[in-house]
Amino acid sequence: MQREQDFWKQIVAVAEKTTAEIGATLLQDFGQVGAQEKSDGSLVTQADRWADGALRQALQQAFPDHGVLSEEVEHRLPNRDWCWVIDPIDGTTNFTRGIPLWAISLGLLYKGTPVFGHVYLPTLGDAFHGFWYGNSGLMGPTGAYLNHQPIHASSADPATNQFFSLCARSTAVLKNPLPCKVRMLGVASYNLLTVATGAMLGGVEATPKIWDIAAVWAIVQAAGGVWVPLQSEPIFPLQVGQDYSQQSYPTLVVSRSELKSVFLPLVQFLSEN
Repeated sequence: MQREQDFWKQIVAVAEKTTAEIGATLLQDFGQVGAQEKSDGSLVTQADRWADGALRQALQQAFPDHGVLSEEVEHRLPNRDWCWVIDPIDGTTNFTRGIPLWAISLGLLYKGTPVFGHVYLPTLGDAFHGFWYGNSGLMGPTGAYLNHQPIHASSADPATNQFFSLCARSTAVLKNPLPCKVRMLGVASYNLLTVATGAMLGGVEATPKIWDIAAVWAIVQAAGGVWVPLQSEPIFPLQVGQDYSQQSYPTLVVSRSELKSVFLPLVQFLSEN
């Protein structure tokens, strides 16, 4: 038991230290760098590439037996029980335009499924983490946290004073009335984390990649939120050797299971686009 506790303490400590240090450097480039368009239409900067390399190096030094899957370099899942999934800058467009919502995201997979997530927003100084073991057989700390304080999804009902979050590729949802006010944040991880904090009753991402969702998969469910894939195929476990650079995972997240029937009919069509 002590060995497990020490392992998870090290996981949290390394994730926090690494993202804090890299975030401090990224803040120097925040709003100051140009971006290039990738084949999938998303943007990338030299800051993304640097942070990707720095994160991979730090994690592999701390956990030499762990693999790494990253947005900018390592797209194939390695044959390791433990693997980190890295998004060096989630919200690159915000980052390049000086909009202070962007994040560094780290998800830890065990046999292809996330069991730990850490997301750090350098401009806000906010660090999220959570543990979700599912059917892995692992044991350890539980719950979801913002700056080490517990967070929980909301138990509220849809109303005009409650929020639902969209992404830039899901605005077609607005063709139908939504039972909540709408917000758009421009950061996939933070979009879904607002459900974990209780700020939103739900959120949708139409085209997230695996590095957008690996960390928040664990945090959202640890906070009591419900993850609803919009495609019939399960997202996890990931498969060894598969290239995840082009695969998207349309996703709805709601604060409790009863709201699935409220929001799913409004967003289900996004999986067909």
